[in-house]
Amino acid sequence: MSRLHVFDLDGTLIHGSAAAVEISRQLGLESEIGALEREFAAGELTPPQFAERAVALWAELTEAQVAAAFEGAPWLDGIREVWARIRARGERCAVISLSPGFFVERLLDWGADAAHGSLWPSVPLREPLDPAGILDASAKVRIADELCAAYGLSRSDLVAYGDSMSDAKLFAVVPVSVAINADHHVRDIASHAYTGRDLREAYELVGDRG
Repeated sequence: MSRLHVFDLDGTLIHGSAAAVEISRQLGLESEIGALEREFAAGELTPPQFAERAVALWAELTEAQVAAAFEGAPWLDGIREVWARIRARGERCAVISLSPGFFVERLLDWGADAAHGSLWPSVPLREPLDPAGILDASAKVRIADELCAAYGLSRSDLVAYGDSMSDAKLFAVVPVSVAINADHHVRDIASHAYTGRDLREAYELVGDRG
């Protein structure tokens, strides 16, 4: 049996934070991004609108600051170890996130088989943002289906890990799901729930079974 383990990023692999928050911290814009995050969480901004506002905030962003944001983020413990265990079993692991692809794709170096984020302009952000490239909750399902097709799997082989409303549509179509430090949008529909700071413990809920 083979499976595809699909991980959310913000609030899931990154504990209590998000890529946009960590990037903004490097620019001294924590309060500004915090306001955007609250509007987005309240449904007052669509993903493309959030991205457009963030691009305007990050006009001075550099590659060095993106690297510092990635390295300094409050990652869960054990991410590399869990992905190594998954791959040692002949299974696959992927990250699908609404956050900028230039941040998400750095997780390929940690052992993810695939990493998909929203399509932003490259850093420095000089090109216009294409709203069509910004992912939403439905896109997570579409990308998971595409990965299944590429790996010769089906939805019945999916395990999803997430924390919030952007993961709810994916959780609704997979047989196994793990809510990690989650809100009610996914905690109430997940197969398993975990609260803590170690992905190894969350993975043990589904782990090497089956």
